Amino acid sequence: MGFAQILSRAETGLAAPLVRVEVHLGSGLPTFNIVGLPAPVVRESKERVRAALAHCGFAFPAGRITVNLAPADLPKEGGRFDLPIALGILVASGQADTGCDLSRTEFYGELGLTGELKPVPGLLLAVLHAAREGHALVVPVRNLPELRLTSACALRGIARLGELAGEEDPSGSSGSAGTPSLPSSAQDTASMDGLPSLSARGQPPDLADVRGQWQGKRSLLIAAAGGHSLLLCGPPGSGKSMLAQRLPGLLPPLTSEEVLEVAAIAAVARTAVATGAPRPFRAPHHTASAHAIVGGGVAIRPGEVSLAHHGVLFLDELPEFDRRVLEALREPLESGRVSVVRANQRAEYPAQFQLIAAMNPCPCGRAGQVKPRCRCLPAQLRRYRARISGPLLDRIDLQLELPAADVDAVVDSVAGIAAAGALTTMEAARRVRDARELQRRRQQQCNARLGPEETLRHCIAEPAGMVLLREASRRLGHSARSQHRILRVARTIADLSGREVVLAADVAEALAFRWSE
Repeated sequence: MGFAQILSRAETGLAAPLVRVEVHLGSGLPTFNIVGLPAPVVRESKERVRAALAHCGFAFPAGRITVNLAPADLPKEGGRFDLPIALGILVASGQADTGCDLSRTEFYGELGLTGELKPVPGLLLAVLHAAREGHALVVPVRNLPELRLTSACALRGIARLGELAGEEDPSGSSGSAGTPSLPSSAQDTASMDGLPSLSARGQPPDLADVRGQWQGKRSLLIAAAGGHSLLLCGPPGSGKSMLAQRLPGLLPPLTSEEVLEVAAIAAVARTAVATGAPRPFRAPHHTASAHAIVGGGVAIRPGEVSLAHHGVLFLDELPEFDRRVLEALREPLESGRVSVVRANQRAEYPAQFQLIAAMNPCPCGRAGQVKPRCRCLPAQLRRYRARISGPLLDRIDLQLELPAADVDAVVDSVAGIAAAGALTTMEAARRVRDARELQRRRQQQCNARLGPEETLRHCIAEPAGMVLLREASRRLGHSARSQHRILRVARTIADLSGREVVLAADVAEALAFRWSE
């Protein structure tokens, strides 16, 4: 009889609990059983392991083979357990000596029938958790480009099962323990088998391309400087989408910790992520379901609000989204997290995104225009505006009515005449960076993330400004949440000017960015 224990990890939301793959070889009639809540794809590993061992020249043990994936009450999914199961059989039968400490090394990999190791999606999450416990990892060599985002733990990349028993890889692409050796082909790979893409994007679009709409540019600058949510309402062609697409270029680049968080979420969601982008930018279609936006599904996956973590979530044609989708945004907008609960599953994902929404003023989009004139009935206009509930609107910091695009600005743009003093993305990004540096020194986070107590500590305006806020809130019926958001926006306006004191003029400008009935 023989016994071996190999370490690996499962995937549950953004957690990667440790799984001990226990292999027992016993006498009796030949059987091969896998227990411990394996999904069908894990149970099918029996055939992949059997064929891979035979093809690599190993003897398949006779008698009873029992594989236990502990803990037994944790669901196990995916092909990542193929390599631990095969290695456990080899160690238990005395056919392999890995030369590493099995009590502090984790193994991952899906086996092909020839013993080739195929990449495993979502492996970055396991690496981050393994690093906290000081474990080393053995992974498919094709996973190494994804894992180069972190150097938190020792990695070894292998291409074939036989390399664990001393067989040399004919391609010479195997990495060594400690620092992985990446072949040039792997370094240059942009996207492979559902793994996150590491390709860089080009330069972001320039803010100077948006002609006219100085109020829209000002609101975009304030939103970027303080991390505020923004709602743009204007007729078709007024530049709402152009402004939203230029927001990521104004934001400071991700820190190393934020890069890992974004990459881990993308890995769990099995989506591509580009490290060259300033921030994530997600723009789901208005027909997207609630599961697609906040997360969920049969196998719980992060939704768009989590994929936009530390980035921008752009919702165009906001009233056209399903009412349940819009109401589901209220919790993550307030808390920065989303909790998805199913009958037998629960997952919590971060969702500190910056919401940028756009909408038309009425169903036809011509409200307030003389030519062509709006023909929507008052009841139609009320129903259209009522699709966005008051509680959701209350959570949006900046709300701006955009006019139609100025004819002269459009004609000058076609003629190639540059607008004098047009604000460029480079200049706006510099001002945003300076304002955020003030916020970092003062409170270690951007203004939009301040809680009620911190708002009253850092965002109180001068006496005249507080009087103005009190009178405006009394006349317009602003809630306590709205008043706090107005103060935070005023604090950002002061930061853009490099002032520590929030003036009455800052409060007045912040009040101008709130709709009133």
